[in-house]
Amino acid sequence: MNQKKSYRSAFIVITTLFFLWGFITVLVDSLIPRLRDVFELSYFQAGLVQFAFFGAFFILSIPAGFILSKIGYKKGIILGLSAMAIGCLMFYPAASFRNFGIFLAGYFTLAGGITILQVAANPYVALLGSEDGASSRLNLSQAFNSLGTAIAPLIGASFLLSDSIKSSEEIAAMTELNRSTYYISEASTVQNPFLLIAAFIGLLVIFFLFTKLPKLLHDSPRDGYGKLFKNKMVMMGAFGIFVYVGAEVAIGSYLVNYFLDMNLVSVITESEMMTALVQLLLNTELSSLDGKAIVGAFVVFYWSGAMVGRFIGAYLTKIIAPTKVLLIFASLAIVMILISINSQGLVAMWSILAVGLFNSIMFPTIFTLTLNGLGDLKPQASGLLCTAIVGGAIIPPLYGFLTDEVGFKLALILLVICYGYILYLAYKKQKARVLQTT
Repeated sequence: MNQKKSYRSAFIVITTLFFLWGFITVLVDSLIPRLRDVFELSYFQAGLVQFAFFGAFFILSIPAGFILSKIGYKKGIILGLSAMAIGCLMFYPAASFRNFGIFLAGYFTLAGGITILQVAANPYVALLGSEDGASSRLNLSQAFNSLGTAIAPLIGASFLLSDSIKSSEEIAAMTELNRSTYYISEASTVQNPFLLIAAFIGLLVIFFLFTKLPKLLHDSPRDGYGKLFKNKMVMMGAFGIFVYVGAEVAIGSYLVNYFLDMNLVSVITESEMMTALVQLLLNTELSSLDGKAIVGAFVVFYWSGAMVGRFIGAYLTKIIAPTKVLLIFASLAIVMILISINSQGLVAMWSILAVGLFNSIMFPTIFTLTLNGLGDLKPQASGLLCTAIVGGAIIPPLYGFLTDEVGFKLALILLVICYGYILYLAYKKQKARVLQTT
């Protein structure tokens, strides 16, 4: 009974970290439009922000798994939080000196801390109870991660994007005193929220230093990564994470352009119900919005679908074998994309948005299914799986290239292939499960 209580307390504590890194990740995304103006960046330079984020996962996940296997989950969490706090503090000099290089270094440090947290927290949640319930627990934790990503844009809009940014011509026309005052104001807009976040993370570090967490990690086997690379199911799971993250990010990144390509602005404005929905979402009259804002309002359904789906998935994977839930969701994601390819108008729009709902359980379910049965190799396996998140940096540009060559509709076949692989992975895992129970 005491162990169950201890596990429950640890689960609640760790789940707050899922919320935290989801919130901070998207809050920095909200910062990008301001950074582009403040630092006068090209689109290529602005794109380096996402490169720094996914690059941290690619470079640091395997080393993080190795470090974690040596120092344990608790110290790994403290290390990850400390790196996140340092990254947030680096935004202060970056804003003061208007130095984009310092900002990128800070963001890489912040992303490195999130990477270490991902590598530590995902397997730790999986271990806080039976293996059968691991997918359900991780789906629930990831649901709070999605809640953080849903709240952050509202905070970002209120605190980071609420005032207008002056152009270089307007700044050049200012007096020296006004220019200095403007720069100080701009810097504080970026600095203050992240100073508060750094302080909050610092308090979390102190909290974890004095918090007892169940010790679930023993001495790591030697040549852990060598054994994992030879494990076919582990490598299949890692590739499953790669294509899932890549497909999810690709859809989310190109939704606005896809909707504009289908001329959905006129379809939406001609529908009283859709017009009312846009005005409700954006809290403004449709006549004052441009086309990007009108179709962009519906992107919220893609990402919020993932959050809702994870709460549902936490229940489904508790009463149905996770392999079966993954099979069903991967199949429905494929069906939705095929409907979007072969239709136009609102049907094409809502079907592609529905993919977000079926994406929901994929990451946590693939993750836990891959970790099952690995024992003390789980930290290193987690590092391997988190490295595969780099799919978010590779598949979206590939999808963009195909769009340039053959158009949005045909390019979506690439994503059908991605989800097709996940369907195949779920089938193989289900087959292995049946063999183990007979």
